[in-house]
Amino acid sequence: MTLPGFPDAAPLAGLAGGLLIGLSAALMLLGLGRIAGVSGLAARATGLADSTLPRVAAFAFVVGLPLGALVVMLFTGTLTPQFADPITLVIAGLLVGFGTRLGSGCTSGHGVCGMSRLSQRSLVATATFIASGVATVAIANALGLGFRP
Repeated sequence: MTLPGFPDAAPLAGLAGGLLIGLSAALMLLGLGRIAGVSGLAARATGLADSTLPRVAAFAFVVGLPLGALVVMLFTGTLTPQFADPITLVIAGLLVGFGTRLGSGCTSGHGVCGMSRLSQRSLVATATFIASGVATVAIANALGLGFRP
C-alpha cells in the first residue's frame, strides 16, 4: 500500500510499529508498574538516575530498541539507516536531551504513556512537540533545507 505523493511511505508498517509501541508500553506498565518513558529508562540503564526499577530491566528495554530494528531487517531484508553528519547528530542530541529535561520527559513518556493516562502535563508537552515539529519543518523548507526526494 502506498500513499499518493509519498512513494516511500509504508502506512501498514507504521501501524504495526505503533501497535508494538503501545503493546510494549502496556506490558511495561502491567508487568513492572512503570511507564515506558525512554529518556527515564536510558538514564536508569546508564546509572545516571535512581529509580525503584531494577537497572537490568531498564537496560533490557533500552537494548531491545535497536535489537527490534535488527529483527525487522533480518526478516524483511530492508532497513536502510540514514545518518546526518556527526556535528548535526551531536547538536540534535544535545537539544533533545535539554528538551527532555526541560519538559520532564520525552515523546514516549508523554506522547504514548502520558496521553493514554490523560495527564495534563503530557497533553501540553505533546502539543508542544507537534507544534515544534511543524515549525521546524516550515523553517527548514523556507531556508531550502527541507526534505528532497
